[in-house]
Amino acid sequence: MSPHIEPVMIKEMETQKVIKRSVPWRIRSGERRILLLVGDAVVAGLALLAGIYFWAARDDWLNFSTEFLRVRVPTWFFLIPLIWIILLVELYDVRRANRRADTIKGVAMAALAGLGIYLVVFFVSKEGSLPRTGVAVFIIAASTLTLIWRLVFISIFTAPQFMRRVLIVGAGKSGTTLLNVLNETWPPPFFLVGLIDDDPEKKGLIIEKYPVLGGGDDLVEIIQRESISDLIFAISGEMNGTMFQSMLDAQEYGVEVTTMPVVYEELLNRVPISLLESDWILRSFVDQARTSTLYETGKRLMDILGGLIGLAALVLFTPFITLAILVDSGFPIFFTQYRMGRRGQLYKIYKFRTMRQDSEHDGLVRVTTENDERITRAGNFMRKSHLDELPQVINVLVGDMSLVGPRAERSELVHNLQRKIPFYRARLLVKPGITGWAQVNFGYAATVEDTAVKLEYDLYYIKHRSLLMDIIILLRTVGTVIGLRGT
Repeated sequence: MSPHIEPVMIKEMETQKVIKRSVPWRIRSGERRILLLVGDAVVAGLALLAGIYFWAARDDWLNFSTEFLRVRVPTWFFLIPLIWIILLVELYDVRRANRRADTIKGVAMAALAGLGIYLVVFFVSKEGSLPRTGVAVFIIAASTLTLIWRLVFISIFTAPQFMRRVLIVGAGKSGTTLLNVLNETWPPPFFLVGLIDDDPEKKGLIIEKYPVLGGGDDLVEIIQRESISDLIFAISGEMNGTMFQSMLDAQEYGVEVTTMPVVYEELLNRVPISLLESDWILRSFVDQARTSTLYETGKRLMDILGGLIGLAALVLFTPFITLAILVDSGFPIFFTQYRMGRRGQLYKIYKFRTMRQDSEHDGLVRVTTENDERITRAGNFMRKSHLDELPQVINVLVGDMSLVGPRAERSELVHNLQRKIPFYRARLLVKPGITGWAQVNFGYAATVEDTAVKLEYDLYYIKHRSLLMDIIILLRTVGTVIGLRGT
């Protein structure tokens, strides 16, 4: 070995060791979600034991044994922890889970919803058939213990030592967009040290409160000095060879490299359409958004089951809704309109009428906005409770719609918006739905910009859709109905 080469190799090995030791323990969003689920399951199990114990003590079963469990405790009682976890579905969004106010609100809403469900079952059940003490103790214990556990989680995993130390590679449009997202996210998902960029004019600048620390030549040294654990690649144009090699070196040293669109999806649960290239639909949707026959079959079976349940609800509520509409604004009761479905096929949608009869008297197509003056008093309540959507179960059973999917739009609006928003027609790759990822995450879209945000949610759903995601959306929709937060 050459004496001139050996010191260089020794120096590189020493640098590698330093960087490897400096990489902190990383806990990503998916891992945090699993940790939350495990913690909630343990807490719910403890609450179940507390409920059974106090139930047994009240009934003078001094010997708290398998005999009591066999004789007195019905099988369904052991499913209460699962129901509790389902009621906490909103708090498995890591952003909400990291905020104390959202956590307190979420646990309180779960407790109230659980109590409401129990009261409904209690009044329709035979007298003395339900364990009031066991359920009451479970709700109190689960609420208290879950709140304590969640607050401990926030205190620990938002602490600096548990946060990833991140460097953004690229200070252009893509990097700046991510900075804006991070500035609007609290608490921050990771500790952002700064940015690097090969443009010498940007070195030393402060962009959206964060410094540009150097270029590709400085990357390894910055990683070592700042104990960087993650790099976010946010270069939309060409990248020079030095930057590329530096990133390979960083990855070899144990630093995790992620692209900006992936981080954007992780933080916001939507895709950044303004930053995607024209071939993104082919690369992302053809490769990642294909679904199996098993999923399509399961989704259709879920649609049929949900449609039948919805049909029963439609029969039950129609007389009351009819009376409310007649008293408020007269006939007609139902509203029909042609909407654009999967692959651009037109179909007739059915809803209860929520707007005045002359809402489009001049023939112009208008987007519904929040506090729209065309909405009647009865219509306002129906929209917030989603009762106006009930007749769409007919569309679901026929197969024009699904329970979950992008909101169906009129063809005139689709043709207009596809000229203004990139990838807008991509939402037509799947059936429209009564509810959807965009509906549970975003309110009214009164502007083109708002519509673009809703499209980002729709495309995220199309890319990541699964039966589990559909179930989560349906559960969150139940929450919006109970809280009258519908749009």
